[in-house]
Amino acid sequence: MTNATHSFEPESTPSTQQQLKLAMTTAMRNLTVLFLTLACLAPTASILGNEKPNVLVIYADDLGFGDVRCYNDESKVATPNLDALAAQGMRFSDAHSAATVCTPSRYSLLTGQYAFRLPNHGRVFAGLWGPNLIAPKQVNLATMLKDVGYRTGCVGKWHLGMTFFDAEGQPINKGGREPVSQADYSRDVEGTPVDRGFDYFFGTPACPTTDWFYAYVDGNRVPNPPKKKIDKSNLPKHPYSKDCRPGMIADNFDMEAVDLKFLEKSLEFIKNHRRETPDRPFFLFHSMQAVHLPSFAAEEFKNKSGSGPHGDFIFEMDHIVGRLLDALKQEKIADNTIVIFTSDNGPEVDAVHGMRNDHQHDGSRPWRGIKRDNWEGGHRVPFIVRWPDRVPAGTVSDQLMCQTDIIASLASILKIELPDDCAEDSFDLGPAWLSNQEKPIRDHIVHQGFAGIRKLAIRSGEWKYLNHQGSGGNNYAKHKKLQEFHVPDTSPSAPGQLYNMVQDPGETKNLYFEHPEIVEKLSAKLTEIKEAGRSRK
Repeated sequence: MTNATHSFEPESTPSTQQQLKLAMTTAMRNLTVLFLTLACLAPTASILGNEKPNVLVIYADDLGFGDVRCYNDESKVATPNLDALAAQGMRFSDAHSAATVCTPSRYSLLTGQYAFRLPNHGRVFAGLWGPNLIAPKQVNLATMLKDVGYRTGCVGKWHLGMTFFDAEGQPINKGGREPVSQADYSRDVEGTPVDRGFDYFFGTPACPTTDWFYAYVDGNRVPNPPKKKIDKSNLPKHPYSKDCRPGMIADNFDMEAVDLKFLEKSLEFIKNHRRETPDRPFFLFHSMQAVHLPSFAAEEFKNKSGSGPHGDFIFEMDHIVGRLLDALKQEKIADNTIVIFTSDNGPEVDAVHGMRNDHQHDGSRPWRGIKRDNWEGGHRVPFIVRWPDRVPAGTVSDQLMCQTDIIASLASILKIELPDDCAEDSFDLGPAWLSNQEKPIRDHIVHQGFAGIRKLAIRSGEWKYLNHQGSGGNNYAKHKKLQEFHVPDTSPSAPGQLYNMVQDPGETKNLYFEHPEIVEKLSAKLTEIKEAGRSRK
């Protein structure tokens, strides 16, 4: 059919003004047609938004290097979902939490800064402890991603401090059952994740089934406060159940189903995000209770691992990982989601002692040390990254890396420029994630023991220097359950320790006196890093 505009033939020659008007009309019609054509051919808003990948960080608690089958072929607990995740992505063999206990590791992961730089070295105690260790305007993973359009969510254990208030409006910063009873739960809680860059939060202030306060915080409110003393008589009784403090509990808080509640909320976040904001990518930080003691596996996982209650808890943890990954598939976003799985530190004392003796399972294998220790077992943890068609599948990287590196690596991948005054200890591991680059990116890493800045270690090349005697955390000589695992120091008079991690990865021979030049060099490097306030170049 002939276009009427193009076939128009005037009976007489039009004026210049008429010609101009006709040309403008024709141009406008052609632009309209072109616009409508491009609109049909162009990606929809949701597709454009998803050019930035979603980010899912799954953070296990007290899960050791040897607790995962793909890291330990002698593990007595099946972890099929984590094994599959590793087969689909990249598994790091030399990755480390920034510290050997919960709080400083979490702080460092989210901020990219070593927690020993904080005034209290990143220590948060049980109960209603505050304020939040992350400063109000401090750049962290959530604020960084939110600023470039991400919807941000945090589900699970926080343990970075939040401030509750009493009836007079005074802040409560104490542990114990009494402060939990004194809190005025009609007031907002300050310093929750929604005050630090997260659009959504559902979880607990500290360790969900350990730390006096047994209730959920939703956003910045406690919809169902803990009003009665916990009755522990009906809780499981076994070697891994003794960490539950006699605190206050809400009537809807099921001690044996906490991780399933966290799973429910994360699944809701993913599903609701796709329904409500499909044009935006999301960042979800799923922070587990598992496998922190007490080992309270949900009913459907009891006696399923063949390795006792703690083995059942590990098995449940792996199942939850699988459910989260399945949700990405169901929402058809798995291919455009960066999934990171890791743990905040090594396995706990009772978990290691019981699992080694009763089930021949070693959560620290093959390393020396456990949670709180500066030996490898305290901070060398599983670290898996999956991003289909970007991260090479089925690969293993021996790059030295720290969880502080997550923020700089994601910034690099997403083309976000990090200001100089943030993420001070975060290195860009993006080249290792995306291409399995073999050239070392980090030339050193600092490890923080339980005692904070007084107990640090530094690794550089084949050498590792500890600026202290002993483990930096547990007292093996006095702790009854650890005495059987005590390894005598070969240089007991030395004020520190030096190990060659290539020749002696088990950290059995202290070379402090044999190589004073290495001790001096690494000690000076550690001092330099502390005084400089940063290690990122």
